[in-house]
Amino acid sequence: MPVAFTALYSGILALIIVAMGINVTVHRFRYGVMLGDGGQNVLKRMVRIHGNTVENIPLCALLMALYELNGGDKIVLHAAGIALIAARILFAGPLWFHDGPSPIRASGVTLTWATTALLAMLNILQLRS
Repeated sequence: MPVAFTALYSGILALIIVAMGINVTVHRFRYGVMLGDGGQNVLKRMVRIHGNTVENIPLCALLMALYELNGGDKIVLHAAGIALIAARILFAGPLWFHDGPSPIRASGVTLTWATTALLAMLNILQLRS
């Protein structure tokens, strides 16, 4: 059974991860730091943006794939994929420019968690049908 929806959104999300990884590499060369953050706050932020995204996207992609493989609703899959892309952009955008608190960043984190929790619950509920 194909997982076309998951493939689409996972592909887009993977490109986001790659872009963030390239950004970390650029900053590493800029500051001459090949491991860790070298005490550079900007590099520390870029590493955490990338790391946080890598920590969150794979689980959501897996949950999307399982939900889709088990016959999940296509509208829900689109909504989850779009929400996750938006969430990661909302999270990364403000952190890219400063490390202080941001309601936009908080909304990105909340949307990521909500999407993950929704997909987890939908997978659990599929057992009942």
